[in-house]
Amino acid sequence: MHLRILTVYTVLIACLVTALAVPFSLAYSSHRTGKLLLERRADATRFAELADQAIREGDTAGLAQEVSRYHSLYGTAVEIRDRDGARVAGGGAWDRDQADRALSGRTTGSLPLITPFGPESAVVAEPVGRDAQVFGVVVMRAPTAAARRDVALVWSAVAAGSVVAVLIALIAARRLARWILRPVTELDVTTRAIAEGRMDARVAAGGRGPAELRLLERRFNAMADAVSAALERQRAFVADASHELRTPLTVLSLRLENLEPHLRKTGDGEFAEALAEVDRLAQLLEDLLELARVEAGAAAPEPIAPAALAARLAIWREVYAARELTLTVTLDGGGTADEETTLPAAAGRIADIALDNAAKFVPPGGTVTVSLDDGALRIADDGPGLDPEHLAAAPGRFWRSPGHGNIPGSGLGLAIAAELARAAGCTLALRAAEPHGLVVEVRLPHGPVPLPASRSQP
Repeated sequence: MHLRILTVYTVLIACLVTALAVPFSLAYSSHRTGKLLLERRADATRFAELADQAIREGDTAGLAQEVSRYHSLYGTAVEIRDRDGARVAGGGAWDRDQADRALSGRTTGSLPLITPFGPESAVVAEPVGRDAQVFGVVVMRAPTAAARRDVALVWSAVAAGSVVAVLIALIAARRLARWILRPVTELDVTTRAIAEGRMDARVAAGGRGPAELRLLERRFNAMADAVSAALERQRAFVADASHELRTPLTVLSLRLENLEPHLRKTGDGEFAEALAEVDRLAQLLEDLLELARVEAGAAAPEPIAPAALAARLAIWREVYAARELTLTVTLDGGGTADEETTLPAAAGRIADIALDNAAKFVPPGGTVTVSLDDGALRIADDGPGLDPEHLAAAPGRFWRSPGHGNIPGSGLGLAIAAELARAAGCTLALRAAEPHGLVVEVRLPHGPVPLPASRSQP
């Protein structure tokens, strides 16, 4: 929008300056052309009087000297001929059209418009004679170098003034556009901050800009306050409800276990299913509590080094071995990472979630690989994976794949991972593995970052 405002304003100013500069320049050219015509027609009239007298007296020697002296002084060629076309004096200025006009009794009334590009000479013709008796014609071919130089100077001054005016208008347009769009820029920065999860971001009050946009800023702040308060109430409700339900669920689980000795053998299956549902509900409450803590912006733990993350993930080897799965962990970044590089603490929890999902869905004999390369942490498996249309929906809350509804889980794992990634400034993406399987990719904000010097020392 800033560029569009500048473009429109500058084009309008340029059109206005052009509309003023072009007519003024042409008007000066016309003025200078008329001045040259008047000067040369006056000289031509004087020569016509001298030629009339010389032709009447039959002595043209003095006339020839006068023409020669005039040519040497002003560089203007003068040619005088009688009515029959015989040259009386001078030469080099003849123009048939202008001469015929003068012989018919008419003087030169106009000249071609003089511009810096031409014409190089101007022809003025004056009839010789009195009243209706025309005895000859005076033709003058005057150079226009001086007139063209004057016109060029004026045109250059007008062009320079026009450029200066457009530049000043451009500077004024930039300041005006900045003033108009300042509230829009502040709104853009604030909305970007809110989209990144900083729900306390607000537009600064008392700024500059049009009153209408300032009013929009105040209303935006009010809307953001209302939305933030509603989200906070929602998070508080989820956290409180999950927390308060943990005790009744624990009591219910204990009472169910205490009932086991009093059950008949035929009820063992139903009893096991009831305990499994209680455990599933307890896990769901734990996931809801963790999601609420992440969304509330709980303080993030300290970053971890790749070696520490590898040690944490080594715990999964026993779980995978029990399920006949192979776990490969390569966190050296292809040889580019060292002991001073760190990863966000959320990377460990996200890797746990991805490994837990892989343990559920990858069949025995499968392989899961955890790698760190090119500023991204990837957890790839060779399991069944997800259909392309399900990859974007998988990080949603309570989403379950249509083909995996019988596998235990709350449907919140990837949602928690996405919130953890967002809170850490990372990007979580799911994509298909080749030839089959799923890749959970955590794109770090700027790749692994160096530890502070005090922490990197042994």
